[in-house]
Amino acid sequence: MSRLDEVASWRPAAEDTAMREALSAALHGPRGANPLVGAAILDPQGRVVMVGHHRGAGTPHAEADALAQAREQGIDVRGGTIVVTLEPCNHQGRTGPCAQAIIDAGLSRVVYAIDDPHDPAAGGAETLRAAGLRVECGLHSEQAAALNARWLRAVVERRPFVTLHIAQTLDARIAAEDGTSQWISSPESLADNHGIRQRIDAILVGTGTVAIDDPRLTARTPDGAPASRQPLRAVMGLSPVPGSAAVIGTDGRSLHLPTRDPREALDMLFDRGVRHLMVEGGSRIISAFLGAGLVDELVMYQAPTLLGAGKSSVAGIGVHTLSDAQSWDWDHSDGGAVRHLGRDLRLHLQPATAGN
Repeated sequence: MSRLDEVASWRPAAEDTAMREALSAALHGPRGANPLVGAAILDPQGRVVMVGHHRGAGTPHAEADALAQAREQGIDVRGGTIVVTLEPCNHQGRTGPCAQAIIDAGLSRVVYAIDDPHDPAAGGAETLRAAGLRVECGLHSEQAAALNARWLRAVVERRPFVTLHIAQTLDARIAAEDGTSQWISSPESLADNHGIRQRIDAILVGTGTVAIDDPRLTARTPDGAPASRQPLRAVMGLSPVPGSAAVIGTDGRSLHLPTRDPREALDMLFDRGVRHLMVEGGSRIISAFLGAGLVDELVMYQAPTLLGAGKSSVAGIGVHTLSDAQSWDWDHSDGGAVRHLGRDLRLHLQPATAGN
């Protein structure tokens, strides 16, 4: 058997293993404006020598993460193969283009699962081929597409990826009968929520929530100080937002969306450059986004509290019979589907693939 035949003989099994490791690694990242992506590097003998993943906006992409770890550990990747869950990007954003990083590293082969539909990032495969690398697409494409099904949908629909946040009691109340709601969630849940606020582009509530709760909608550190990165504060509804409302602030980072149509609101935000939106409510806004099928990720903080009466977290969403009920799947990305936060449970879900 020639040396070339020896190399070819390990490819299917080794690349299959590498892609499975890359898919598993991708789940460690957070959902949002960027897809979940994992990468695994094989040396010329077909051994997985490094696995990386993307940790969120502004951090190295999966390919760059794996290459950086290899450099730090003194691993020579020249002549090897990189296996990636998504086509390597071809654009300069907050981080450099991964296609060029792969070329510069001296890798000879790239195997990826699915093409990148995002126009600014697409074209990496063509760049790699033009540089003389062997490039193949399609390995475990169904699993890779399922991993980022809602992100892919948001990109195609040209709208922000939508995270819905709900903090509720065991009986699904977001406020007591007298309207009080602070604080249903534990301090640990509040801190987790503020961590999400620091990585989203915008946060949205309704005009009713502004009138009743007067929220600031800012991102804060555990000690209560303003975080260095703040989301755009959006208020949706036809009622005017008082100039004295806390959400207005003094930094010019607030926006009134004079509509009750969630898709129209998303279009307005997309035009402002928003690619990841967190919806915080109240119940009418929550129900409008759920009813329109525009929630891509649900983060629910479940407090071990009963109220018996009060405002429900979700009102009508157009479901009148059990067969029409919305179906959701547990989302194991970004720390898992169920976590304890203080006394609360943090539930992480995404719409079930079928019918969405």
